[in-house]
Amino acid sequence: MQEDRPPGPARRVLIVVQNLPVPFDRRVWLEATTLARSGYQVSVICPRMKGFNAARETLEGVEIYRYPLPFDAQGAAGFFAEFAWCFVMTALLSLRVSVFGRGFDVLHVCNPPEIYWPLGMFWRLFGKVFLFDHHDLSPEMYAAKFERNGGILLRMLLFLERMTFKVAQVVITTNESHKAVALLRGGKSPEEVYVVRSGPDLSRFTLHDRSPEWSRGKPFLVAYLGEICKQDGVDHLVRAIRILRDELGRQDVHCVLMGGGPHQPQVARYAEEIGVADCCTFTGRVSDEDLCRILSSADVGLDPDPKNPWSDRSTMNKVVEYMFFGLPVLAYDLHETRVSAGEAGHYVTANDERALATGIARLLDDPASRQRMGQTGRQRVQTALAWAYSVPPLMAAYDHAFALREPGRLAASGRSRGGASA
Repeated sequence: MQEDRPPGPARRVLIVVQNLPVPFDRRVWLEATTLARSGYQVSVICPRMKGFNAARETLEGVEIYRYPLPFDAQGAAGFFAEFAWCFVMTALLSLRVSVFGRGFDVLHVCNPPEIYWPLGMFWRLFGKVFLFDHHDLSPEMYAAKFERNGGILLRMLLFLERMTFKVAQVVITTNESHKAVALLRGGKSPEEVYVVRSGPDLSRFTLHDRSPEWSRGKPFLVAYLGEICKQDGVDHLVRAIRILRDELGRQDVHCVLMGGGPHQPQVARYAEEIGVADCCTFTGRVSDEDLCRILSSADVGLDPDPKNPWSDRSTMNKVVEYMFFGLPVLAYDLHETRVSAGEAGHYVTANDERALATGIARLLDDPASRQRMGQTGRQRVQTALAWAYSVPPLMAAYDHAFALREPGRLAASGRSRGGASA
């Protein structure tokens, strides 16, 4: 179904994302397809990765340009080389889109990383509007991942972030905590920042009957969903499973961990090393079909992200997806996790693996609370957190961006809509 938009020439958008390819990056793909359904001409530049190897294709009305990644970045030098390669390939492809493709009026750049502000400055010279899609707190994520709270690399990330905010004319971000960063650290004004939460597309999910195959003959199944990176705390979960079995005497629980990511093989080996491999199934990346069947069969959804300045201010997509399937959410006590899950969550002392294990046991022993929390979470997704509730602020941000190309129209369209939240 096509959404309403102001009449006039087709609005043209180029989205740049480096972290993941589309359509695998769910947020970016929802943004791109929402704009396309609203009559925008949308192009996307992203890297090629396993399963997404076509150099160019059109899906759901979105033209996709993918560039190869010729090496796997390791260490600081590797990341610098990767970022330089991605920047050059993206710049060249943006020229291709402009000259030989659909063209674009708005350059929509997603982080991480925040290296594309020079490209934004260049295209602004030609009347393009630079919109920054603030997915992650890169300086805080670096500090959490590498356990460093200072140094030249952190200062460089803060500089790149500051310059990206400075060049950006419109900012969309994922929650109110990120908006505060845009205002306080990025120097943006409230009317330039729009909160577009990363809600799920409910049409992607299907509830199924419980399937015993995933719990490996155990009465209970607990589930983790998400890319497994060092900062995600999945090692906390693996240790909590050991405590649950060895110290709390629970032989009745199996854990499924869905997701790939650079740290996944290491965590799977760690589970073997500490003797809990038989209690855990590492699936790698799964299809939507398997994801739905596993979460339909689970009793508890797990978010082991340890508390730090990055995680405390980040919205974890897995939390909302658990809630759609009526799962109670067990998590460390993080601010934005509470904002998302509310009464659908059971929150335990941050970074305490014994508390995590005890929390699992308590929820499994209390089916009435699990049912109540699950119903609360599912209702919250249906009435507040689904992607449909993020569409109005996304479209308002784009109205703002295109109004910048038409002097005098911005004031008439009402800049007070800036910063709207879903």
